[in-house]
Amino acid sequence: MAEGLVPIYVMGRRYEVPDGLTIMSAMEWIGYKFIRGCGCRGGFCGACATVYRLPGDYHLKGALACQTTVIPNMYFTEIPYFPAQKPLYNLDELDNPAEALFKMFPEIKKCVGCGECAKACPQKIRPIDYIAAALRGDWKLAADLSFDCIMCGLCAARCTGQLAPYNIALFIRRFYCKNVRPKPQQIIDRNKEILNGKYDKAVNELVRLSEAELKKKYDNRDFEKL
Repeated sequence: MAEGLVPIYVMGRRYEVPDGLTIMSAMEWIGYKFIRGCGCRGGFCGACATVYRLPGDYHLKGALACQTTVIPNMYFTEIPYFPAQKPLYNLDELDNPAEALFKMFPEIKKCVGCGECAKACPQKIRPIDYIAAALRGDWKLAADLSFDCIMCGLCAARCTGQLAPYNIALFIRRFYCKNVRPKPQQIIDRNKEILNGKYDKAVNELVRLSEAELKKKYDNRDFEKL
């Protein structure tokens, strides 16, 4: 093996890649091309969910390919999408959110609190906790506990009750923000300005710009001072 290279196994095949690369960069280095599903590459979107095992360790581990560096002799495969039913709903038509929760996600009653979802989460979230809060009707706590979910789907892959916790969390946050959480006044004011046409002229001017002019305007924009 060449100096500075480490062996990895991608979908059953052995490769040697430079040490220190992320899983995603290592896959590109050996010739894979991410035509779809590479995501944001910043650890926020959850598109690059990966499962892997290490030599001598029977535990199945989960990670984000864009954030996790390769480990010598790791075995891994990408999971670009984990199938899970996503119910359609209109928040304006929901009179009883608790009833809607059980109707749309009846499998939520099958949660036994085993904690497998927490072991799989690359964000170190405990879906078991926000599921329990939702079952108690504590919408605020459930929304807070699930806020950092990036919907990678790894929790659904491990759930013994066949739940898709991230879809449940999405419903909880949407309902909480729309019907429970106090509305930020600055957002209300800005929406009124938009509806009253305050920015129509500026938007129309942008539409008329060429691609080159748009790029120049974007590059020369004012940055917010931190």
